[in-house]
Amino acid sequence: MPPELTEVQQHLDKAVDQAYRSQPFASEAKRIEFFFELYDKYTAGIFVRDKTIKSKNKTIDQKSILL
Repeated sequence: MPPELTEVQQHLDKAVDQAYRSQPFASEAKRIEFFFELYDKYTAGIFVRDKTIKSKNKTIDQKSILL
């Protein structure tokens, strides 16, 4: 990666980190873990659709995953 792009990426990472936390991450692994957990939290349920199945005797509520 060109040095200029590396420098810009580092500045962007720092700005994003400061937007979400007041203290720095202990390691890059902790940073990645934090953002993946945040992503999971924000997207939980986004691909789930309620679906009702009617049978002869009762109605069953199910959730289906949209892939």
